[in-house]
Amino acid sequence: MLKEKIKETYGNIAQSGNFGCCTSDGCCAVPDFSPKQTSFEVGYDNKTLESIPESSILGLGCGIPVDFANLIEGETVVDLGSGAGIDVFLASKKVQKNGKIIGIDFTDKMLDKARNAAQVNGFSNVEFRKGDIEERIPVEDSTVDVAISNCVINLATDKVKAFKEIYRILKKGGQGRMVISDLVTNEEVQSDSVNAEKWCGCIDGALTRENYIQSIKDAGFKNVEILNEKPYLDEGIPTGREITSLTIKALTG
Repeated sequence: MLKEKIKETYGNIAQSGNFGCCTSDGCCAVPDFSPKQTSFEVGYDNKTLESIPESSILGLGCGIPVDFANLIEGETVVDLGSGAGIDVFLASKKVQKNGKIIGIDFTDKMLDKARNAAQVNGFSNVEFRKGDIEERIPVEDSTVDVAISNCVINLATDKVKAFKEIYRILKKGGQGRMVISDLVTNEEVQSDSVNAEKWCGCIDGALTRENYIQSIKDAGFKNVEILNEKPYLDEGIPTGREITSLTIKALTG
């Protein structure tokens, strides 16, 4: 089962502290870089990283959705695939004490790591819940101002279903917004050629830019906008395939 492989891989990362985009081999990582150095290469600011628990920094992700979300004090934010909590803790500082951040992940070891960091470091406006974003996100309908995610929707086998769940929890009438970073490709991998390790590494699950954006629209989102894009370099990408990191914003209709 692909999902079991993803849970196992992420659980190992949480336990060992190894880093990279989803795999302990470090497919997103720069060789010989620490998790903090790898996060810096993705675009995180070192000074900002020093303001959050070090245990939450695993060198994962392919962008910085928090930087593009324009979070406002008092907002309710949900981070899909929150891992050890890096973006949750960054967002918590922006919405401040009268705001709320909910991290969603389906890997127990990641949730334990994030919850422990929140408790030890006194983050009172954050909460971590177990949930599968393709099944049902454990959040009430139309209650969230902003949904963020960082290189996670890519892991879903049914992207439209995941986006529909995100749409469900966001406030409607254009009040809710989604800001996510993820990878797209120039050539999708056919289902009979999928490699489980490369899927866990955010590569084999990548859609083309057109199909990814269409998946967002098919879920009901409007005003889909690419805020940032950059080439994604990795030695494990097969010849002929190009991978690009996008940060995308979309509004509820």
